[in-house]
Amino acid sequence: MTSSQYMPAMPLNKKTIVITGATSGIGRATALEFARYGAKLVLAARQKDVLDEMVDLCDRLGGKAIAVVTDVTEPEEVTQLAKAACVFGGSLDVWVNVAGIGALGEFTTIPIEVHNQVIKTNLLGYINGAHAAMTHFKKQKRGILINLNSVGGFVAFPYSVSYTASKFGLRGYSEALRAELHDCPGIYICDVFPGFVDTPGPSHAGNYTGKLLKPAPPVVPTYKVAHTVVSLAQRPKDSVTLGSAAYMARFSQWVSPKLTRWATAKFMMLYLKNAEPAPVTNGSIFEPTRENNKISGGYTSKKVSNKKAARYAGVVGVIAGTLYLLKKLK
Repeated sequence: MTSSQYMPAMPLNKKTIVITGATSGIGRATALEFARYGAKLVLAARQKDVLDEMVDLCDRLGGKAIAVVTDVTEPEEVTQLAKAACVFGGSLDVWVNVAGIGALGEFTTIPIEVHNQVIKTNLLGYINGAHAAMTHFKKQKRGILINLNSVGGFVAFPYSVSYTASKFGLRGYSEALRAELHDCPGIYICDVFPGFVDTPGPSHAGNYTGKLLKPAPPVVPTYKVAHTVVSLAQRPKDSVTLGSAAYMARFSQWVSPKLTRWATAKFMMLYLKNAEPAPVTNGSIFEPTRENNKISGGYTSKKVSNKKAARYAGVVGVIAGTLYLLKKLK
């Protein structure tokens, strides 16, 4: 049975769902979206007070939620999170890996301990989650693991070496795990690859550029990512790419990695040259910033007129056509 033929064994209001990074951005939006379906939610993050707030919000929306303070870089805490979910819901049906951090700056300007922490959180944190969940999935002979990756899992972005390494690593870990589970038809590994998303992520990131960080438009609305995750929990499939920028970046990488590398480097250099100054900060790399625990970062583009939309579509078409021709001429 392929993932496209999957029929959910139970409705969402009967499922127990773990969400890491549940206090902000995609994790927060996803928790609230599942709550609207009446799901049993186990919310994990590092901030107890914000988790308690989320439990209240989810309960009021019709869900049933508990908070489990968890640092995903600590395997023992993640194992306990999985056990708490089973006790709370009677089973562990869906695990959503969302918790993540970023660090932007020249490679040698960023302290090595920051690079290490980014890898520990974004890659090992997901592996910790998968390891804890898979123990229960195999006993049940069913379960859905959903990984929030990024277009950065396909396209390398300069000035974010460890973040890019973690995202490429995530894609590899998912592919390897998916292959290993080929004889477990009830267990699914799903990856979500959005472009830049309208979350508070830039304000939580480690920033060593001395410039104000903002995502490049067009950004994907956070609720769209949340809807995608909920959809995968009902009808899982291997991967979903979200946003025109993500599709374009993947296509560009396929056509010419060298040209894509040059373009991303030029874009980042131009952005950093013109961006407003900002203080250097570790952000939430080691400790939560306790600020901006919101769904949106306020970066969503204003409504685009039909004329502008047509213009953007034309530009994208020209670029895509040029890249395709270059590929054919190789």
